[in-house]
Amino acid sequence: MGIPLAWLQLSRERVRLLVAVAGITFADVLMFVQLGFRDALFDAAVAVQERIQADLVLVSPLSEALFAMKKFPRRRLYQAQSLPEVASINPMYVDLLVWRNPETGKTRSILAMGFNPERSILAIPEVEANLDQIRKADVVLFDRNSRAEFGPVPQWFDQGKTVQTELNGRRVTVGGLFSLGASFSADGNVITSDLNFLRMAAGRQPGEIDVGLITLKPGADLAAVQAKLQAILPSDTQVLTHEEFVDLEREYWANSTAIGFIFGLGVVMGFAVGTVIVYQILYTDVSDHLAEYATLKAMGYGDLYLLGVVFQEALILAVVGFIPGYLLSTGMYVFTQQATLLPIGMTLARASTVFGLTVLMCFISGAVAVRRLGAADPADIF
Repeated sequence: MGIPLAWLQLSRERVRLLVAVAGITFADVLMFVQLGFRDALFDAAVAVQERIQADLVLVSPLSEALFAMKKFPRRRLYQAQSLPEVASINPMYVDLLVWRNPETGKTRSILAMGFNPERSILAIPEVEANLDQIRKADVVLFDRNSRAEFGPVPQWFDQGKTVQTELNGRRVTVGGLFSLGASFSADGNVITSDLNFLRMAAGRQPGEIDVGLITLKPGADLAAVQAKLQAILPSDTQVLTHEEFVDLEREYWANSTAIGFIFGLGVVMGFAVGTVIVYQILYTDVSDHLAEYATLKAMGYGDLYLLGVVFQEALILAVVGFIPGYLLSTGMYVFTQQATLLPIGMTLARASTVFGLTVLMCFISGAVAVRRLGAADPADIF
């Protein structure tokens, strides 16, 4: 089987082919970067929620995101505990507190979480192993994946040094480390007990909580208990499943901020740029070979065959341009992850999405460019 006509036409003009591949690669990198940052934003934003161990979650109906939860009465949890299906409850306090870098003395906001250490509410092995530490007064656990601006806390702790600093003006000791990661709303995280949290967050009342966690007994009907709780609790409390609690945060960043729109616009721009570049290449290629296309028509080849040649060129450009775009984007993800500590990395789903967009981009360009074939009249060459 000979070399396809489409590849022969593309490879004949090597400079034009390189320009086309470079344009598609640029468009793919732009789409990969936008989608990667968007997914990293969502993954980082829900990192805490996904690790929370609870069947149902109580929040204020006014709450939109974890870093800015609205308070509601703690007694709502005790009302929920009256149901026979409820196995346990645990209040959770969340707020942005001021952390002082123990090396430089500079301050920076950090996301602080407090809960009753009698039972871990977070599926993080390092937290579960250090519950005894946060039972001590003014002891916190520090996220080793927090940004470097909070100081060399992980390094000092791993070296066996006693790490002490201030959190909201109160002297605290780091009793352990855990791994979670920064997000767009918080550059770092600390965990402590509910009593320690209330000591550090001056002005907070024990009776006002940010999140209420409910664990049901085995065999309990989740939907039925949720409906029952929502019916008996006042309107100042909303009952969510664990999945709905995760979606609450995701929806906030996707729809209530400009960030989701900006990343989506970046993908559209990359798609548009790639479409224009491929169209210019294919249109020029068809124009330069009108005589050859007219000859093929004279030999009996129909319009469908000629259209197939152009679409083959589009598919070849999509594949050849996608490969370097994929490799460059993978490298950029690694660099970005190391620089920002965001959970960004190449995924099969994202690669498939961008490849599909690349093929669509090239096919749209080919569909517009084939209109030039109408000028390929066999009579013009005889």
